[in-house]
Order: sequence, then C-alpha cells, then structure tokens
Amino acid sequence: MSEIEIIGAPQSTFVRTLRMAMEEKGVSYKLTPARPHTPEVDAIHPFGKVPVMRHGDFTLCESKAIASYIDKAFPGPHLFPDDARLCGQIEQWISLINTAIQPSIIPYLRGYFFSQQPDGKPDHQMIEAALPNVQANIALLDRAVAKTGHLAGNGFTYADMLALPILDYLKVCPESRDAIGMAKYLSTYFAIQAQRPSFINTTPPPFSELRR
Repeated sequence: MSEIEIIGAPQSTFVRTLRMAMEEKGVSYKLTPARPHTPEVDAIHPFGKVPVMRHGDFTLCESKAIASYIDKAFPGPHLFPDDARLCGQIEQWISLINTAIQPSIIPYLRGYFFSQQPDGKPDHQMIEAALPNVQANIALLDRAVAKTGHLAGNGFTYADMLALPILDYLKVCPESRDAIGMAKYLSTYFAIQAQRPSFINTTPPPFSELRR
C-alpha cells in the first residue's frame, strides 16, 4: 500500500493534529508543506484549505474526514473508538473546538503572529478585543479536563490531539500563557500531554517561515 501524503502548512493546527494522529497510530506518512490556495491544495479542496491528503489515487480534504479514513484504513490504536458514549464525547469536542473555540481564538493569535501594524509589532487592539473569548475558552477547557485529565473519557483521544496544537500557540502569547498558568487542571494537562512523542515530533516551524 502506498504511503499517506499529508499536504499543508506544518504551522496549521489541523495539519499538526493529523500528524499527531498518524504518529499515535504508528502510520508512516509524508508531509508536503503547502500553503492554503496553492495549486496542489486547490486540486483537492474546493475551498483551498489545508490539510488535504493523497493516498495513491485517492484524495480527501477536511481533517476530520482524513482522520476517519486513516483510522479505518490502518491498524493501531483507534482514534474513534467503538464505545458509543466515548465516541460521542470525542465528536462533541471536535465540534466545539472547530466551530466555537478555535474561531474565537484565531483573532487573538493573528494579532501576535500576523499583525498588520506598520512596525510589525503585535496588534494590541485586535488582541484586547479577542482576549475575553480566549480567557473564557481557557476556563472552559480547564473545567473539561478537571475530572479525568483528558477532554473525553479516561485516555488520550483525537479530541486532545485537536486541542493541544491550539494550546501550544496560546502558551507563546503572554496573556493566554498567564491564563493557562492560573488554570490548575489545564496547566497540568498541558505539561503532561506535551511530553507525548506525537506532540514533540510534530513541533511546527515558526510562522516567519510561512510568511516567506
């Protein structure tokens, strides 16, 4: 069987989530760095978003669809277990993160990593406007991991793989880093999960390389 090819910018949290999933399952893959809306991405995703996947003559877009395919096509630990309740919890967090948490955090991160200020310094107006949402979501995640140390069930799942890359960027920015530091359960959660080989092995290059 041919090797999986993941196409997308390694700085993308969704690309990193998929790479973590491949690492957790022990599946060999090739990462082809590509920005959104480049020809190789547009050929697979109708809206030019990353990541996209190629596996022989089969292609897929959208990270959840790709993860589901990988889970069924390859052996290894299940990303989406058969247990109905646990699977439901994982899907719940996928939806919450993709539709609510990440979209409300992106403006904050953009204020730091993609500032449009003439001097290139952080856009503090954008940052301050988004900060209440960031703090609320950090508090939400802190409550979520308080009971078991994971987002869903008692073990590491795809829900955690989706959250950790976002938290990693938040740990770089001062206000969100402080908020995570004061979140008793979330700070412990991140410190533990950040030691996983799948997280360490997928550390992305800096955003400055993406802007070249």
